[in-house]
Amino acid sequence: MALGALGVVYGDIGTSPLYTINEIFFGHADLVHNALNVLGGISLVLWSLTIIVSFKYIIFVLRADNDGEGGVFALYGLLAKKKFAARVLIITLLIFAAGLLYGDGIITPAISVISAVEGLKVATAAFQPYIVPITILILTGLFAIQSRGTSKIGSIFGPVIIVWFLSIAGFGALQIIKHPGILAAVNPYYAVVFLFSHTILTDFLVLGSVMLAVTGGEAMYADLGHFGRRPIRLSWFVLVYPALLLNYLGQGAYLLSGSKVIFGNVFYSLVPHLFLIPMVVVATAATIIASQALISGAYSLTTQAMAFDLFPFMKVNHTNEDHHGQIYLSIVNWILYIGTVILVLVFKTSANLAGAYGLAVSGVMLMTTVGMYYISRLYWKWAKFKSLLLFGFLGLFETLFLSANTLKIFQGGYIPLSIAIVILSIMLIWNWGTNIKTAMHNGLVRTNMSVKELIKIKSKTTATDTIARSSIFLSTRNVEKKEDKIPVILQVFYDRYRELPEDIVILNVHIDRENPHLHDKRYEVIKFFADEKKGSIFSVRINFGFMEEPNVEKILEDLAEHHEINLDLGASHWLVHALNKRLLYKKKVNFFTMVKFSIYNFFDNISMKADHYFGLGNETELTVEVVPVKFSQYI
Repeated sequence: MALGALGVVYGDIGTSPLYTINEIFFGHADLVHNALNVLGGISLVLWSLTIIVSFKYIIFVLRADNDGEGGVFALYGLLAKKKFAARVLIITLLIFAAGLLYGDGIITPAISVISAVEGLKVATAAFQPYIVPITILILTGLFAIQSRGTSKIGSIFGPVIIVWFLSIAGFGALQIIKHPGILAAVNPYYAVVFLFSHTILTDFLVLGSVMLAVTGGEAMYADLGHFGRRPIRLSWFVLVYPALLLNYLGQGAYLLSGSKVIFGNVFYSLVPHLFLIPMVVVATAATIIASQALISGAYSLTTQAMAFDLFPFMKVNHTNEDHHGQIYLSIVNWILYIGTVILVLVFKTSANLAGAYGLAVSGVMLMTTVGMYYISRLYWKWAKFKSLLLFGFLGLFETLFLSANTLKIFQGGYIPLSIAIVILSIMLIWNWGTNIKTAMHNGLVRTNMSVKELIKIKSKTTATDTIARSSIFLSTRNVEKKEDKIPVILQVFYDRYRELPEDIVILNVHIDRENPHLHDKRYEVIKFFADEKKGSIFSVRINFGFMEEPNVEKILEDLAEHHEINLDLGASHWLVHALNKRLLYKKKVNFFTMVKFSIYNFFDNISMKADHYFGLGNETELTVEVVPVKFSQYI
């Protein structure tokens, strides 16, 4: 598990040495390579890694699991369960953090791959005109194979990334042996002296670049459910952390030596010419792995958002029948691809792309820290002073980084920020429209009958009054008692045909927004009526965690096979009846509401409907009834 975590969890942060030191000393700050600046700059990198990753994420954040799962939406689920004063604000910030992660998912493949390919021009300047085309070619291949799944590629992730970390550790160690004076950078005194020796503007420019060293740290929390705490911690402290420290110190030692930095690329200048091309190949493979982790993360983030009613339903393809976590979302994949290629064409170099990088990650990290304050208070029962002392310190530290990265807004930082604002708007509007539909459900058909009345009708039917096929009627609520109202779609069906199917299953599918996986109570079955000649009426509620695959047909087939419900064996013999509620307004509304309405209906029209998302309609015959929802009284 620790081996697997190396590629998936640490691909992004593990390839940061390709561009971090370059940006600090050859970027916008353009620092002079004297001893004070080199020792101070390297010290800032080392202690940022130590405080944010080793201390915050490894020790504390990994403890905040939601039934073993981690990430922004796991934190969202934990805090959504509790009531506290700032609840609405905090969960809104976490939704915004999810939007920032989408921005990060577009930028990471671009900067990672191009920074690796730039090693070719260090080998020979003849490659310089081909850096961008080669980068786009690699990215095209990467995104094109996503639909085939990552299981085959995943089998080589661990070994390749081990070669990568051992290589960067080795080349760094060689420089440290030649110039051991760099080891003084381990003392945080040099980081403090550096900050007080320069102007605030220079400090902010440098901190904005130092932030690049910890990008990818949030992947530890996001991938908690895939690997667990111990493998993530083990791989970090045994290999990743030491390798990063050695390489950053080695790059600092190279700068202290006064040796020539080729094309402003400190990382590749460390590598002996004989090993340069092989190192470019290994670096490219490592950056592809890093990019793969971000792409897969975007898929997972989208499916979790759908489970929370924060995103429209879209088709989810499972690429590995033995592992539900390996998924592919075509729309997300190609949006990421287009965005990534546009960034490469516009910015052209990793140095330019660094201007767009860091803002999103610093925002996510700060919002995670704010969320962790409430986790420590509400779940760990810490005293207020203890929580403020720890997470207040971390929050101030990360606020410095976020403030420094705001200087990048006009250099490209506006890209992830704009993406996050768009994603946040879509999520909030979709949740707004979904809540209106839920609130309006009982008013759609005001005369819909109760289950008790349905049983009475059913008991009086004869064989000639019955449709001789099993029918499933989707319901947005669980029907538990005879006094409960039947689903609107069942009422509409009876009003139209004045007949009932032989066997009726009222089906409610519930996605638990607080638990990623359910270990018991997968389904509940209530038998309201059963007669060998007149048929049956069952109510079934099927429950899923928000990270599970909602394959409803499979569960219904199992229930039918074990005679817990009356359904013809084989999903192809069923009829599934679903309701499509369409939002309309019946009086003049303000401009802002009309915009929200238009955006919601646009995504509603192109979204995958719930019946397909739940795995219904794959083998079954499906009928959909469109009913208008006039929602003026809810505006």
